[in-house]
Amino acid sequence: MRAARFLGTRLQTGFRKGLAVSCAAAVALPLISSSALGPAPAFAQAGRKGLSLVRDAEIEGLLRDYATPIFRVANVMHSEPEIILVNDKSFNAFVPDSRRIFINIGVIMQAETPGEVIGVLAHETGHIEGRHLVRLRSAATNAQIMSVIGMILGAGAVAAGAASGSGTAASGGAAAAVGAGSVGQRTFLAYRRGEEVAADRAALRYLEATKQSARGMLATFDRMAGQEMFSARLVDPYAVSHPMARDRFRALETEARKSPYFDKPDDYILQYRHDMAKAKLLAFTSHPSAVTRRYPNSDKSLPAQYARAIAALQSRSRSAVGMIDALIRQHPNNPYFHEIKGQALIESGNPAAAVAPFRRALELRPHESQFKIWLGYALVASNNDAVLPEAERLLRQALQSDPNSSIGYSQLAIAHSRQGEVAEADLATARSLMVRGDFEAAKRYAARAQQKLNRGSPAWLQADDIVSYTPPQMERR
Repeated sequence: MRAARFLGTRLQTGFRKGLAVSCAAAVALPLISSSALGPAPAFAQAGRKGLSLVRDAEIEGLLRDYATPIFRVANVMHSEPEIILVNDKSFNAFVPDSRRIFINIGVIMQAETPGEVIGVLAHETGHIEGRHLVRLRSAATNAQIMSVIGMILGAGAVAAGAASGSGTAASGGAAAAVGAGSVGQRTFLAYRRGEEVAADRAALRYLEATKQSARGMLATFDRMAGQEMFSARLVDPYAVSHPMARDRFRALETEARKSPYFDKPDDYILQYRHDMAKAKLLAFTSHPSAVTRRYPNSDKSLPAQYARAIAALQSRSRSAVGMIDALIRQHPNNPYFHEIKGQALIESGNPAAAVAPFRRALELRPHESQFKIWLGYALVASNNDAVLPEAERLLRQALQSDPNSSIGYSQLAIAHSRQGEVAEADLATARSLMVRGDFEAAKRYAARAQQKLNRGSPAWLQADDIVSYTPPQMERR
């Protein structure tokens, strides 16, 4: 995968640029990789060590819809837990604090039904409600992982503070992706067995309260329990960090089957959205030949058409736009199809033509920050100075709600520079570099911006936050 882009555009710059990888390029799905922006999932890699994150409006929206009923009955909505996608195909998830659940894209790619993903989210929510987190952190087997998370959140706080217009770095906000590499190959946290049982039971309670079946959750945990029969080298990290003894699974199954909703089927709309998300992730993260094997031309389903269109975009085929237009004709009000079309046009070197589909996506989802960044990106890349004020406005709006988009900041820097606003351009560049994890370069640009800004002004204070930032030291294993 190339630089991150939006997932819609390939991950903000990425998955291909298809999915956006949070690495400094803010990831936004429609798959954007760490250097791309756009509709595709974006894989952002901010830093040289640590987590590689993915951003995608479509998939993030699906996960929010999965989780919101669970969060509500668990009474954790007040902490506004954020679900953060990790660019790793292994099956894993973890919670580092009360406001974030990290979940590998492999969970979605391996799950056959929405219930399997909902079960994972319910289980992790059980850890949040049970306040297991402090103990979990103290029991972490990989201290470096927690240090990386601290670095991600610290850098994100500084970027968010700068974006807010205040001189004080704000806490919270989406995490920026730090570092490259596969996190799924190691255990995030060593959960205590007692806390795992408590989280299991809490998950069953949430599913019962929301009138959902626990069948999907059982399917996932049954698979994990079965891995105990294999060598540690082959066991999925989720099974390692969440020990699933067979007797524990059986106890869970006994309780789950008592529910009147156990045989309730998955919602067919959620199943359709789940299948579309799987197709998108496979297409953005796999070779086109793998897409063809999984979705041959004989498969006329919408997920298959979606995957083949993204594969064509990934391979820069001239047929990509036509294939996406066929999707739009079937579902003209699907904003993610318009996003993907805009990404394909940018990929083909025609950003001016990409403006219209990105506008349409934003009309359909007017509050989607990733669409605003895509549209701002297309406007800047169109080389029409008359639209730069609009691009700047859109990018600023997007960064207020999504302050960890490296792509958004980098495009804002270009817009400022082309309008002769050198100090503002340097500050936006510094913010972009912070999100990417290149702290030294960020400090240089921030210091340069300070020299041209009025001392004590909001912009000067924002630059000073970056100049003064000291990332936590990485702990050795």
